[in-house]
Amino acid sequence: MGYGAFTHYIDIAQVALYGFWVFFAGLIYYLRREDKREGYPLESERSGNIRVQGFPAVPPPKTFRLRDGKTYQAPPGREDRRAIKSSAVASYPGAPLGPSGNPMQDGIGPASYVERENVPDLTAEGEDKIVPLRVAAGFSVAKEDPDPRGMEVIAADGKLGGTVRELWIDRSEPQIRYLEVAAASGGRNVLLPINFARINGRRRQVTVRSINAAQFAAVPGTQRSDQITLREEDQISGYFAGGYLYADPRRLEPLI
Repeated sequence: MGYGAFTHYIDIAQVALYGFWVFFAGLIYYLRREDKREGYPLESERSGNIRVQGFPAVPPPKTFRLRDGKTYQAPPGREDRRAIKSSAVASYPGAPLGPSGNPMQDGIGPASYVERENVPDLTAEGEDKIVPLRVAAGFSVAKEDPDPRGMEVIAADGKLGGTVRELWIDRSEPQIRYLEVAAASGGRNVLLPINFARINGRRRQVTVRSINAAQFAAVPGTQRSDQITLREEDQISGYFAGGYLYADPRRLEPLI
């Protein structure tokens, strides 16, 4: 048998192709199985007794050990049973849901959020990650940047939503995450995510396009005045995100 005679009997290219097919099919099966660890089994809108699983089946739980020594299991073994204040806009299965209450507060559509743990995010050193500047020793606003404290917050309707009283910073980045705003109505201090604000240092003004002035009074609050939890972060961000669609009834209609 001469050199390379092995390839006279086996088509190496075809074997490699079949091997790739087997590998790719196994990869799809693995990824499809793993993505069912969160959110499955699905629930049918026709009956609460129907569980939508499909192929492959939901895998057995996997336990993850967290940094603080606690464990998290996926699938979590618990289901999100929050009351959804909405109703189907049509009678066919799978019809979209329309809000039946205050969608910005009820977590509907763009204002929806995941119920993450009600604990603060931590730095690598175990400290609260996002805190007001008044308790963050060693942090300050760079002199080259405008300091938003004391600036008026102008809402989407052009009215005064409040005044910036404090900055909440991320100790790990570091950067500003929230503006603490004294709402013009309601007498509350609320947090405004920095990504929903535009700071004009020349005019000494902060503009917000997502919500109107009166809606600042209903921004979800925090349990403590110097701490924000993961769940509270999502609730606040969901409120402002939902405002882009629900703050003004005219935003619900198509442009054309």
